[in-house]
Amino acid sequence: MSGNIYGFEASSIDGRPVRLQAYAGKPVLIVNVASKCGLTPQYEGLEALYRKYEGRGLAILGFPCDQFGHQEPGSDSEIQQFCSLTYGVSFPLFSKIEVNGAGAHPLYRFLRAEKPAPVSAEQIKGNQLYQYLSAKLPDLLAGDSIRWNFTKFLVGRDGTVLKRYDPTVMPEEIEKDLLQVL
Repeated sequence: MSGNIYGFEASSIDGRPVRLQAYAGKPVLIVNVASKCGLTPQYEGLEALYRKYEGRGLAILGFPCDQFGHQEPGSDSEIQQFCSLTYGVSFPLFSKIEVNGAGAHPLYRFLRAEKPAPVSAEQIKGNQLYQYLSAKLPDLLAGDSIRWNFTKFLVGRDGTVLKRYDPTVMPEEIEKDLLQVL
């Protein structure tokens, strides 16, 4: 792989193949999303960032994923309808994928390898999320795994992965980093 996202392809939420080369020269925020998660209201902040900076080249790509507590159970059309009607999402959404494990989409294997989890499992031992994950989903604490919905990756204009954000980092907290790449 060339060290950037441009060699990957994914299916849009309406089933069309999309080459990520289409985003060459743009800063991109890639997010695994879910409709029935406690973090789902982040769609509002993501959409606000998109509307504010789309004219300056920002692309936000949402990848629905049902690997975390069955929080994205709907079909692609149900997900699209929910996002549009509930949060007015206008940034591109893609077909539901897996982000961890043997079935992980190649893009997410690449993202995880480029920017492993910013906090190791050892560092979060004792907090409630660690206790929940270790009991329910122990594989999520392994190495570079995506630990929950709304993990975000900031990609520079050259397609390289610049930064990874934990799910609890709110979209508005990323704005300062976005301004540096816009």
